[in-house]
Amino acid sequence: MRNISDTITRLSAMRGQTGRQSHHDNLSDMGAFGSNPGALRARFHVADNLPRGAALVVVLHGCTQTAAGYDHGSGWSRLAAEKGFAVLFPEQQRANNVNLCFNWFVPEDVTRDRGEALSIRQMIEAMVTKHGLDSRRIFITGLSAGGAMTAAMLATYPEVFAGGAIIAGLAYGSAATIPEAFDRMRGHGGPSRAELQRRLAEASPHNGSWPTISIWQGTADNTVVPSNADSILAQWQGVHGLGTSPDRNEMVDGQTRQVWSDADGNVLIEKYTVAGMAHGTPLKTVGDDGLGNAAPFMLDVGISSTRRMAAFWGLTSHDARNEASFQTAPSPLAATTALRTYVAPEKSRPARVGLVEDPRPDDSRSSINGIGKVIEDALRAAGLMR
Repeated sequence: MRNISDTITRLSAMRGQTGRQSHHDNLSDMGAFGSNPGALRARFHVADNLPRGAALVVVLHGCTQTAAGYDHGSGWSRLAAEKGFAVLFPEQQRANNVNLCFNWFVPEDVTRDRGEALSIRQMIEAMVTKHGLDSRRIFITGLSAGGAMTAAMLATYPEVFAGGAIIAGLAYGSAATIPEAFDRMRGHGGPSRAELQRRLAEASPHNGSWPTISIWQGTADNTVVPSNADSILAQWQGVHGLGTSPDRNEMVDGQTRQVWSDADGNVLIEKYTVAGMAHGTPLKTVGDDGLGNAAPFMLDVGISSTRRMAAFWGLTSHDARNEASFQTAPSPLAATTALRTYVAPEKSRPARVGLVEDPRPDDSRSSINGIGKVIEDALRAAGLMR
């Protein structure tokens, strides 16, 4: 239990640190956007002079964070205003998760057309329709639990997204209970490479091109350990039909970038490994290209993940010195991609996140349930669970 206790203690401290921050709020609230079965809040930023046909970036905050706080740290709305695209910030509510984590480990919330995944999908549809955005240029990114939910959105709605970026996240389908979630965060257990690839491929009926993927991980992350980035990479190498060895290794702003490309040289996957970085979003806040603000889990390490992702997706111009670093693939989505209207039955959310029983042929089930109760009690005592 020592590892779980350490993680609970760390998350409790994180919650307290983030709750004391003050920041500017550049985001607006979206009104009704569908059945919203995940009971999420929708926030967004659209410049007054935004042209029709602009791109959309969906941004998912991490545990203990708010949409406005993550925006203030990452600088997404500022960059969107400068470069002419829209941003959407789904926001978790304490009624769903006391620690404000997206419920990436709850099957109900990461299944296509269910729970939080459907709520985010409905927000995207509302944004595209209301603001005349380009349905072929929709991108998504997130940190930690938001990164894991980003992986879930890319898995369950691959036809919606041209690209995604996962920061300190976890592979889709890697956990389905609270104990499993803690184990995966610490790098313990988990599905095999082949099973991860199967779960991604079967998460939707998709049979077309897959989104490009950007993976970001700090080497000193003790909350979501670096092996999780390797699991994400392995999962997406499968659907893209790529080998395990990168086509190119290079240094960008002093950090290692690896790329995997298709036969035409278009980059389908990139992976940034940030030396010495703990758990958080990589920022570069100073200099002519400085963006965002340092805060807990918003880490000034001399490289702006926000700018690099936007360049990877073709949303911004980039420094000619790094021209070779951003020869990326065009949008993989067909020109006929369209958002259809979703109608989901209304239903109340569960009173709390519960554990999924692990059926055993012997009497070990009662032991497992006992361990689960201890974990749940510890989470509630830490204020991380209802």
